[in-house]
Amino acid sequence: MLTFFLRRLLAAVPAICTLVVATFLIMRVLPGDPAAFFASGPVPTAEETAYVRQKLGLDRSIPEQLLIYVKDIGRADLGMSFTTGRPVLTELRERLPASLELAVATLLLALAISIPLGVVAAIWRGSPVDHVARVVSSIGVSMPTFVTGLLLTYVFFLWLGIAPEPIDRIDMFISAPPRLTGFLLIDSSLSARWDALQSAAGRLVLPCITMAIFVLSPLTRMTRSAMLGVLSSDFVRTARAMGLSDFTVYMRYALRNALLPVLTTMGIVFSTMLGSNVLVERVFGWPGIGSFALNALLASDYAPVQGFVLLMGLLLVTVNLAIDVAYGLADPRARRGA
Repeated sequence: MLTFFLRRLLAAVPAICTLVVATFLIMRVLPGDPAAFFASGPVPTAEETAYVRQKLGLDRSIPEQLLIYVKDIGRADLGMSFTTGRPVLTELRERLPASLELAVATLLLALAISIPLGVVAAIWRGSPVDHVARVVSSIGVSMPTFVTGLLLTYVFFLWLGIAPEPIDRIDMFISAPPRLTGFLLIDSSLSARWDALQSAAGRLVLPCITMAIFVLSPLTRMTRSAMLGVLSSDFVRTARAMGLSDFTVYMRYALRNALLPVLTTMGIVFSTMLGSNVLVERVFGWPGIGSFALNALLASDYAPVQGFVLLMGLLLVTVNLAIDVAYGLADPRARRGA
């Protein structure tokens, strides 16, 4: 198993290197001149633009810029964000917990709904529950996240007035708890700041539901499909012939074997949420890494976008390794195969 993980880790290194190079080159061919954007004055002169271009290192050749960027990555230096005036690594470190908190809460909510719904839909195939599962999956995949977020904001904040304003992670009139982990729910609980916990949990509801509606579709469909395949297998028929209860057959034998493809889908969904929650963070004013990268991209600020892509690549590798561990725990055959 250790050899298998080391091979997967080594195989991910070329992918990350290719991702870094490709992102670097793509950022250089995008329209817009960052030197003209960050030069002082509404109409910067040619001398001011040349000075800023030299300061940013944009006056050098592309291979030289790439070599400098790779050396900086080796020193854990992702550059400076000229839109915020702070190091990119500091910005990502401070904003990553916000995105992770939203993604983890969304995944837990989606799993709590999709797995029971998919299991019940597979057990009673063709029943009203099965049709409800299909409708829920269709709605989730057909509605963009920003449309769902705007609708939820209009209904629950503007119309009903029961949701907090979609700005930031905590109410501006409530002081944030001491930063221990960066996760507001955890920090508020550890410091016994129940007012901050209530405010943070309330502002997490709408963006969490918005993303959960979108990811319900693949998780529910995969759970239903995997359960249907397992329920028609020989060992399930043997368990029923031995007189085992339906709960034992479905939960102990069928669901455990059906969870393997669900784990793969869960890893893909989680990685997708981390990288594609930009619109959700934008709609709800969520100070995560997605909104930070989008603002930098609109301003032609190269360093934050490159740091964001590099971080997403590292997180994707980490999630894939975690899924491999889960596979080994769920199915001993995966360990023997490795």
